[in-house]
Amino acid sequence: MAPAAFPSTPQASALTVPADSSVWDRISTWASENKAIVYTLAGAAVVVTGAGAVYYIRSSSGQVHAPKLSKKERRKRKQAERGADGDNTVSAAEKSPAPGSPQPPATKVEAIADDLAEIDEESVLGLSEAERKEFAAKLKEAGNKAYGAKEFQKAIDLYSKAILCKPDPVYYSNRAACYNALNKWDLVVEDTTAALNLDPEYIKALNRRANAYDHLGKYSEALLDFTASCIIDSFRNEQSAQAVERLLKKFAESKAKEILATKPARLPSATFVSNYLQSFRPKARPSGLEDSVEFDEESGMGQLQLGLRYLENKTGTSYEQAAEAFDKALDLGDIEGYEAFAYNMRGTFSCLKGKHQDALADLSKSIELDPTMTQSYIKRASMNLELGAPEKAEEDFAKALAQNADDPDIYYHRAQLYFIKGEFAEAAKDYQKSIDLDKDFIFSHIQLGVTQYKLGSIVSSMATFRRCMKNFEKTPDVYNYYGELLLDQAKYEEAIEKFDTAIELEKQTKPTCMNVLPLINKSLTLFQWKQDFEEAEKLGEKALIIDPECDIAVATMAQLLLQQGKVTEALKYFERAAELARTEGELVNALSYAEATRTQIQVQEKYPQLANKLAGIGGASMMA
Repeated sequence: MAPAAFPSTPQASALTVPADSSVWDRISTWASENKAIVYTLAGAAVVVTGAGAVYYIRSSSGQVHAPKLSKKERRKRKQAERGADGDNTVSAAEKSPAPGSPQPPATKVEAIADDLAEIDEESVLGLSEAERKEFAAKLKEAGNKAYGAKEFQKAIDLYSKAILCKPDPVYYSNRAACYNALNKWDLVVEDTTAALNLDPEYIKALNRRANAYDHLGKYSEALLDFTASCIIDSFRNEQSAQAVERLLKKFAESKAKEILATKPARLPSATFVSNYLQSFRPKARPSGLEDSVEFDEESGMGQLQLGLRYLENKTGTSYEQAAEAFDKALDLGDIEGYEAFAYNMRGTFSCLKGKHQDALADLSKSIELDPTMTQSYIKRASMNLELGAPEKAEEDFAKALAQNADDPDIYYHRAQLYFIKGEFAEAAKDYQKSIDLDKDFIFSHIQLGVTQYKLGSIVSSMATFRRCMKNFEKTPDVYNYYGELLLDQAKYEEAIEKFDTAIELEKQTKPTCMNVLPLINKSLTLFQWKQDFEEAEKLGEKALIIDPECDIAVATMAQLLLQQGKVTEALKYFERAAELARTEGELVNALSYAEATRTQIQVQEKYPQLANKLAGIGGASMMA
């Protein structure tokens, strides 16, 4: 199966790919392909590791693929849905008679109720155990009929008397159903908690309490109960799975807005910034800004020159310094003739920081000052694409081509637009056009090879990469991305060989600013191929020492730890991923994973017996 995307390649930076198709698309795909067991329910892939961790990952199709049950399992399921001891009530807004439909005869309900009207705490003391059980069953039956007739207060009274006779979890849960129908959420929580104290694995009570918590705005508590319900039910209840996904999304979206309101703008990892900047062909410095020309560093021209010097160092610190220098150059002024360039560079770094409106304003100003600067159109197109406006991106590419139809960067980046839209044939044409105009830019060749792969032309794709290795033998990116395609084909040994070559070339050509993606890819390959957790983890840790801000490295470490059952450690990495997220979409995904992980820890602490059940499910799947 061809990969959904190659998020580590330049075309898949968050500047050119919608947020939920970036690193989280890669991690979700990888997780769903490598976990012990995956149930797809109501558009959510419920992923269970052999170590007993659970994730809910939205599938791209949204289709439901529930596991097929045996007759025995269906019979057990039907019994479970009724609840223990014949619980035949249903949760709020469940199958109560519709308005205008025939109602059960109230006289029969009243007759039974009258017969048992004298039941109270004092009278119960005089009953034998057998009599209490008999009266409780009759009261519960009468309560069920009152509930069906929507006589909720009468049903509450009957269930209350049944509880006096016999404190049964079913009776508490049934009374909770009545409170549910009356929107008395605190009382629902109280009764379902009583039921669960008597039967900790009572699914119906868990779901009712979760629903009540949801209405009370206690999302973490609701998520915990729905998750426990899913585990008890072996993830076959579609409504519970949907509820978990909905609550995760609700929690993450709410939390993301809070965080973004106060989160300071910051640059992403050096790997990310380098990958984006190198997606443009290298150009000589603007005439007059060469190092041979001396300027006072406290002047606008001096700051422009300083910013360009910092860019050449390609480290996280130097990128921060470059951003500050370009900003200061515009504040100082005195940059006549270079204003368009300065706005272009400041807009670039605002874009990388996620300051979208500032970036759009600067790039538009750059175009206004110098309409021939095609790179500003291209970068604005990338911004519009990230903001979900592909039609505006297309307009920018058309305007850029009107200025210079022979600029190969325009075709390369327009091909990215086609690639993201899934129009691979059009993308291949633009990548080829970019190559025709400038055959020395390696990423046009790499992306053409990836696009051929997406088109299903595996032979052509492999041939393209072999030519790249011949013509760009000292370029590490060629071996890294070729290795990704080999990994996708499960050619593990060849993939490792290519990643090792990429790592060595990175060390030789960029010792102070090494790209860590080959290390991460090798880590994933060793896990998938040999289940070599120890070496995979070491490579991930090494990548993070080199580039602590690399979001892909952080997310990969989280998954590797999760596979080993190190759930608490994995949680720390998911939380770190949330800190590194640039866009709201990335932040929502990271927070969803973190909250799902945190909930799994809470479930295992609160219901230790479920941890064993979960591990058993994963183990059974691996043996299958």
